[in-house]
Amino acid sequence: MFEEFKKFALKGNILDLAVGVIIGAAFGKIVSSLVADIMTPLLGLIVGKRDFTGLVYHGIKYGSFIQSVFDFLIISISVFFFIRLLSKISFKKKEIEEAKPPVPTKEEQLLIEIRDLLQEQVKNQKGMDS
Repeated sequence: MFEEFKKFALKGNILDLAVGVIIGAAFGKIVSSLVADIMTPLLGLIVGKRDFTGLVYHGIKYGSFIQSVFDFLIISISVFFFIRLLSKISFKKKEIEEAKPPVPTKEEQLLIEIRDLLQEQVKNQKGMDS
């Protein structure tokens, strides 16, 4: 049973998932800080420093719900623009890589040399025949 668990736990997909979860948690902290420390104060300046969490109607805390929706919108917009920026950066990187001519392999270099030598021999034979 331990061997089965070891195979399961050490599969590539499981390790990739674990790394993804860890990176996701760290990214979540970045996004939370972006929202709490940058976006919310900026939007507070625009909308007049509103905090909806204090809104209550007969014990129903609809203000907290409104604040959660507002936070979600800020987070989703922030993530959208961040992913969009990363996509543009990686796309430009791919364009640069694609623009570079591929480096010939050793076999291709040898074939090019052989071709050039054969062409030179053909030229020399034509020159002797004339």
